[in-house]
Amino acid sequence: MGQKVKTMPRNMSFMLTQQQVRERRKFVTRRLGWVLKENEVLNAVEKAMGLKKGEKVARMGQIQVVEARWERLDRMITDLSYGRSEVILEGFPDMTPLEFVGFFCRHMKVPPDEYVHRIMFCYLD
Repeated sequence: MGQKVKTMPRNMSFMLTQQQVRERRKFVTRRLGWVLKENEVLNAVEKAMGLKKGEKVARMGQIQVVEARWERLDRMITDLSYGRSEVILEGFPDMTPLEFVGFFCRHMKVPPDEYVHRIMFCYLD
């Protein structure tokens, strides 16, 4: 019978939140288009795309998906108690939910009512 082939974990870039990941104070990330399963292991990296010639992927550690679900980004501002706890899990305890949603929308060029993949993870190393 066929053997199961082990694959290398995919890289997930944390370019905008490197400090939060390095300090192990980010436990949730929101992504567009990512499809992940619970228990999936990923390499947390500084930057995965747009590397210049000779640049290498800088790994910050491995993470494991605890939970992954789709939700509207603006849930963080329509349910403020949820939004306050989420900005802390995102690694931005000093940001308001409205500030975080604005930050996300500016960088990802999406409206606040966009559906995003909310991914909760833990650190493996």
